[in-house]
Amino acid sequence: MKDKSLILRDRRAKIVSTLGPASSTKEMIKALFLAGVDVFRLNFSHGTHEDHAERYRIIREIEEETGKVIGILADIQGPKLRVGNFANGKVTLKNGAIFRLDLDPALGDEHRVCLPHKEIIQSAKPGARLLLDDGKLRLTVRNVGADYLETEVTVGGVLSDHKGVNVPDMVLPIPALTEKDHKDLRFALDLGVDFIGLSFVQRPEDVQEAKAISNGRAWIITKMEKPQAIENLDSILEVTDGVMVARGDLGVEMPPEEVPLVQIQIIRKARSLGKPVIVATQMLESMISSPTPTRAEASDVATAVLEGADAVMLSAESAAGQYPKEAVSIMNRIITRVEKDKEWTKLMEATREQPQRNIADAIVAAAQKICATLSAPAVVAYTHKGTTALRMSRERPNSMIFSLTPSVEVARRLALVWGIHPCTTNEACIPSCTVEHIVDEARKTTQEHNIVKKGDQIVVVAGVPFGQTGSTNLIRVTEIN
Repeated sequence: MKDKSLILRDRRAKIVSTLGPASSTKEMIKALFLAGVDVFRLNFSHGTHEDHAERYRIIREIEEETGKVIGILADIQGPKLRVGNFANGKVTLKNGAIFRLDLDPALGDEHRVCLPHKEIIQSAKPGARLLLDDGKLRLTVRNVGADYLETEVTVGGVLSDHKGVNVPDMVLPIPALTEKDHKDLRFALDLGVDFIGLSFVQRPEDVQEAKAISNGRAWIITKMEKPQAIENLDSILEVTDGVMVARGDLGVEMPPEEVPLVQIQIIRKARSLGKPVIVATQMLESMISSPTPTRAEASDVATAVLEGADAVMLSAESAAGQYPKEAVSIMNRIITRVEKDKEWTKLMEATREQPQRNIADAIVAAAQKICATLSAPAVVAYTHKGTTALRMSRERPNSMIFSLTPSVEVARRLALVWGIHPCTTNEACIPSCTVEHIVDEARKTTQEHNIVKKGDQIVVVAGVPFGQTGSTNLIRVTEIN
């Protein structure tokens, strides 16, 4: 029998780690998991379906060997806007020069290049900005024609083939899912991933399209990386299952001084709704080539934890960097250290959401207060679809949260959620169960993980009758004997 205490994370915030060329073998993926990864990200902007299928197989193999559920996030590329090709592969644009973007597929030069996205030309107005190559070059639209834009170079530099284009001042009439995305999305869902990362969302309708395709097979995690998405934050949060603060593209399209404030705004609103939020991009960027992070990067991770984010994410650090295991290890250490500090506890208490006027919220709010009063080491939440566990997480209790569910799919999704230690059960959450039965199983689960001792009291939250979604109405305190 596996020692379950060996894989119990001593922290609440979760770690998402991207797999890639530096982390494709079973040995490395298992090392990353043991170092602290809770959810692995498959980036469909790179690699083949065969690459992702093999990584998926390895993760599920490790899951079986360790007995701990692991979440898998498929990050869909979305509509990437790019310029065409140049005759010499690149040009140098000078400040003040006039540069034309048009639909002509001919090779470009220092005066013009193809922009194979008619939607940009149709949406542009004089004064609109175009940011090229992650914002390194900047153009301002001066004139708009039927099939071209005449722009002035405001920040020049070298522009080469297929560099990306960002349009922060335009809402483009394009769907969030391209033809490639539809293929990738269906492949990922058939594979059995737990989360779909939806890129370049502008409107809630973009999320609803992906949810209709998913049809409940995976949670949709909306990547907040465009100003238009921030403008529609409330309506997007209503329909999505979770969000990611994707600070890379967000930082290109917004002034850098705005990004930290937007991060706080997204985290607070997502927390108020009990929806998981991931903070991503450049968290430990220097560890792509260095075995240790900068002090600023360590502070960045700590800030996300202090703000109450459900998870922090590694991208190139674990996918293509020289020190993937070290990056996960130091992120794990930062989170653990922050959460042991008294100021973290005070912040979690100060930012706790007020319960809504319903029985389920009243039950989990009461559970949190009982845990605090009794110094209970754990609260056990029985959940059918994950709703009770999400509610319990939203309370940010200082006690460990164990979620027991009959569904391995639900358990894997809860691997992303703050404070949740997801476990599967074949015995509880079915109509024939008694209250005594689930209380006994709750005691057994916490004892198996070696977090309780004789005389400790734990709190149990569930819904009666068992096996019905949305029926959280029971709370019980029990003593370990």
